[in-house]
Amino acid sequence: MTQRNFVLKIKSKIWIETNDRILISEGRVQLLKLIEETGSLNKAAKVMNLSYQKAWKLVDTSNKAAKSPLIETQVGGNKGGGTVLTPYGKSLIDSFEAINVACWEFLDEQLKKHSL
Repeated sequence: MTQRNFVLKIKSKIWIETNDRILISEGRVQLLKLIEETGSLNKAAKVMNLSYQKAWKLVDTSNKAAKSPLIETQVGGNKGGGTVLTPYGKSLIDSFEAINVACWEFLDEQLKKHSL
């Protein structure tokens, strides 16, 4: 019997919850990064093909779950309104991404340890 050559990979998605609410996930990180890049929740939602209402709900749920707000909205004026990430929002993204990478590395190590 011939053995086929194949490569195993573990796929995983993680998120962090608090009080049964999602605080942060890959999708929310993407949304927050786009808010930072575009300066607008509406523009970020459009890039992700989300309705404004859905994007707002995601950010609002995360804000309510967090110990500090992730974003701040700025009311219009001469330069118009906008949305910016708070320092806590930026640190949460950095922490989540580091945890996510460490998780993938751990899972890859576990796969190498076991003969499948």
